[in-house]
Amino acid sequence: MHDFKMYKEVVGATVLEGIRFLADSGFHGILAFHKNSEIPKKKSKYHPLSVTEKVENRRISQERIFVENVIAKFKVFKILSNKYRNRRKRYGLRMSLICGIYNAELRKR
Repeated sequence: MHDFKMYKEVVGATVLEGIRFLADSGFHGILAFHKNSEIPKKKSKYHPLSVTEKVENRRISQERIFVENVIAKFKVFKILSNKYRNRRKRYGLRMSLICGIYNAELRKR
């Protein structure tokens, strides 16, 4: 399932408006569901980006890179990259263990 579809079906109604949502270009149309969200602008063949739009895209990507790095670390464990086929009751436990491993690795640095 695509992230935006999952957002609309599961998470969308429960997110408070005060929370800032930084999304990638796959979330085109998120403003209809969450007003306090930001997505990068896209250029087209006949409408290049202005300097201010490029600066804004760079700012958004600099903030999002931290989240993307954490997601990449989780995908090493294959719990987020594949369909979870084990008992649902243990999903939370396994995610907690992976988060603990990630935090322990982060503290070593």
